[in-house]
Amino acid sequence: MDIKKTNHDNSLIVGISGKIDTASAPKFEQELKNSINDCTELIFDFAEVEYISSAGLRVLLSAQKTMNRQGSMKLINVRKNVMGIFEVTGFTNILNIE
Repeated sequence: MDIKKTNHDNSLIVGISGKIDTASAPKFEQELKNSINDCTELIFDFAEVEYISSAGLRVLLSAQKTMNRQGSMKLINVRKNVMGIFEVTGFTNILNIE
């Protein structure tokens, strides 16, 4: 998994490529914790995400809870197979996915 972050004022765009799984989720979580303190808009670009496991879903849920207090969060460019995971787990009802 690779993570690329771009800041625009109080917005943070996080581009992720590869798999977000048990092995990579801790790195993903730490990167977010170090980056979203002053952020009021968090955007995840999932164009290059091939797979997300329950560990990755937990990180997204935690980020959503944080952003509910300090701003907004959305996911963009979600691939069909990853969207299927979000649908089966009910995350389409929790996350803002465009």
